[in-house]
Amino acid sequence: MSFPSKDKGKGKETVSAAGVAVGADGLTAEERLYQETVRQLQKTYAKKIKPLEQSYCFEGFHSAPLTPQDIGSKPMVLLLGQYSTGKTTFVEYLLGESYPGAHVGIEPTTDRFVAIMNGPEPKVIPGHAAGVSGDLPFSGLTKFGSKFLSRFQVAQLNNPLLANLTLIDTPGILSGSKQIQRGYDFVSVINWFAERSDLILLLFDSYKLDISDEFKGAIESLRGHEDKVRVVLNKCDQVSQQQLMRVYGALMWSLGKVIPTPEVKRVYLGSFWPRYKTPVGNRYDENNELLAIEQKDLLRDLRSIPKNAALRRVNEIVKRARQARVHAHIIGHLRSELPSMFGKSKKAKAMLDDLPAEFRKIQVKYNLPPGDFPNPDAFKSDLDAFKIADFNKFNQKLISSADEALSVDFPRLMQRFPGDSRRSAEIGLPESASDNEASVSEKPSGRALYTPIAAGADGPLQVLYPPPYSALSAASSSSSRNNPFGEDTAANPGLLRYKAVFDGACDPKHRVMTAQAARDVLTDTGLAHELLREVWNAADWDSRGELDQVQFEVAMRLCERLKNKEPLDAARRQVLEELGLSNRASFD
Repeated sequence: MSFPSKDKGKGKETVSAAGVAVGADGLTAEERLYQETVRQLQKTYAKKIKPLEQSYCFEGFHSAPLTPQDIGSKPMVLLLGQYSTGKTTFVEYLLGESYPGAHVGIEPTTDRFVAIMNGPEPKVIPGHAAGVSGDLPFSGLTKFGSKFLSRFQVAQLNNPLLANLTLIDTPGILSGSKQIQRGYDFVSVINWFAERSDLILLLFDSYKLDISDEFKGAIESLRGHEDKVRVVLNKCDQVSQQQLMRVYGALMWSLGKVIPTPEVKRVYLGSFWPRYKTPVGNRYDENNELLAIEQKDLLRDLRSIPKNAALRRVNEIVKRARQARVHAHIIGHLRSELPSMFGKSKKAKAMLDDLPAEFRKIQVKYNLPPGDFPNPDAFKSDLDAFKIADFNKFNQKLISSADEALSVDFPRLMQRFPGDSRRSAEIGLPESASDNEASVSEKPSGRALYTPIAAGADGPLQVLYPPPYSALSAASSSSSRNNPFGEDTAANPGLLRYKAVFDGACDPKHRVMTAQAARDVLTDTGLAHELLREVWNAADWDSRGELDQVQFEVAMRLCERLKNKEPLDAARRQVLEELGLSNRASFD
């Protein structure tokens, strides 16, 4: 693939429909800067860091060399938690819709790792196929074997949020002897995803605060990535205010046992339900104001991911380069200490038995910071699979090349970034009302900033607004700017026009409309019963025999169009598109 040259597009600029200046290459100045930065990062890594890793078998102690897809991939958000803590429902809350293959229940339902990515149509790519696809950044997962790949899949759907993020849903973590029956190294897989993720969310709910052995191992594998970790306490509306205080304290005590840091982890409180689903269980309204503030804070954290992803890529590769550099010094030192003829095995055993002392020698000799050295016990365990005499000798040329990348190339990349961070509206994610009251009519630039930059990739993806029922949609958040004379439904077709009718006829406790209540309202439209039967079938897509607020909105809008003599299929398709539920048409 040929990328635009540095000067291309600068001479002649046009103004897009969104009012953003774009060059002849179709990119804005900021988009061009970010994409060129990622490409330069790929080039520097391949030329100056990867040869060092390969020469001293860094893969055997850490992870496989990064591919262009790994470096240029979209930001990832990894979700971890025990079963039925709401991970899949949280993903649906963010997307505003379900994804292919999703299943939610009180029992352990998600039995595999699922990467939810953007795609032209809803489909599921099995793990074996995803692992060998050159377009997906998952080739490194093949090292975990067939048993893991049979428990991994990629779910694609055309959702605007996924144009800038990839979400990783994980299996619910069990307790007891069940954890040894997976057939693959669960903790190592978690560590692989953690290295490539930009944010890691640990989900708990108010009734599941215990941390099983496997969950503890998964959390401990996140060491070195503490800056990415956030904790989410879900289903907080199912406990009273007094109970919530005790639950929060118990959670912090449990986390203190497995996260040995003096800093307190940020814990977000909330109850994350997609707007098209009815919450289950008893609900307490006394925490609503607190939960609304907490959920806004979490969404603000998520909105910051795309605009900071390129900087994080630089940060992660700098960290990896420092580890590879220290690794090369360790291997080179151990190799140089072996005798030239006899007694190699005896000397190697002596050095491994006192590895911390060898590490101290290396620190003093090469003036290396102690914090860059690996855990001696883990390093010794990995080294058992190799013979020290088989490693390459110390190569100063490779070390100098890595030093140049760390002291010259990476700082130069950092200087190219503007001092102020981009606003979320400029990357396709509208800001909430609390972020900027003046941004009501502001539109995004119309493309995904972080497109996969690798051989064979096509141009930037188009970014639309998030669906009206997505958690990141400005339309879905409560706002203090509501017009007292009503909202302009023509300008925003996603607004609920029949909310007042639904509120007057629904069950106020469960927030659903029974079949009898819906029958009375729909009959008043004057449509024939044959048409109303089709309307009900279209709206009651989950066959519950009752309608939630969104389903009722679909039914009323269908009636409205049918009264105007529109064909049923066309009316149904148009209504679902207006409400951000176009993906529903492909499921039914």
